[in-house]
Amino acid sequence: MFFHIVLERNMQLHPRHFGRNLREHLVSKLMKDVEGTCSGRHGFVVAITGVDSIGKGLIRDGTGFVTFPVKYQCVVFRPFKGEIVEAVVSMVNKMGFFAEAGPVQIFVSNHLIPDDMEFQSGDMPNYTTSDGSVKIQKDSEVRLKIIGTRVDATEIVRT
Repeated sequence: MFFHIVLERNMQLHPRHFGRNLREHLVSKLMKDVEGTCSGRHGFVVAITGVDSIGKGLIRDGTGFVTFPVKYQCVVFRPFKGEIVEAVVSMVNKMGFFAEAGPVQIFVSNHLIPDDMEFQSGDMPNYTTSDGSVKIQKDSEVRLKIIGTRVDATEIVRT
């Protein structure tokens, strides 16, 4: 699910960026540092949509760097247990398959794949129905229901 939220972050800026383009440098650094990152609490930051405020900078002793508190709006992606998502299969093996729904990697165990589908090894490993009408292989599009989540230090893994 996508959310539009407000977050805060302290940004450090080198003194060479001080001047009339200070705000642009801060916003550019914020986008570079934050977009595409993951936190277990908020999810994946997809895009920064706006900067609400940039506070007064605090000079760091000995370095000359200045720390600015920045409040910004962003779109985050955080799937929940029970949510239905569309994903693209990235890898198939006898244990199940991995799929990606945007930045989220999902593992589907072979125990959760319907009984009438069998694993076929070979050049292009896949799960195929007995009559051959449905095939799950790399680059197949699938619709999945999230039944559990695990948050690593830098990513959210769904099952």
